[in-house]
Amino acid sequence: MHATRHVRLFRNGRNQAVRIPREFELPGDEAVMRREGDRLILEPAPARSLLAWLATIEPLDEDFPEVEDVPPEPVEL
Repeated sequence: MHATRHVRLFRNGRNQAVRIPREFELPGDEAVMRREGDRLILEPAPARSLLAWLATIEPLDEDFPEVEDVPPEPVEL
């Protein structure tokens, strides 16, 4: 069963707002909100680092072709 709590809505300037109770706090300082029918879904914003994104993608299921590893030509400086 999901935890629920009745909360009050209020105005903050021209925006409607809600205080998030401590037991529902989200990590970080950004969130993503979307509407699904009459519901508003609020989720933590995904991490923006490249390493975090790379951790979420599926590995490639293909073999890469062999690449000839030719040593560089000598250079005089």
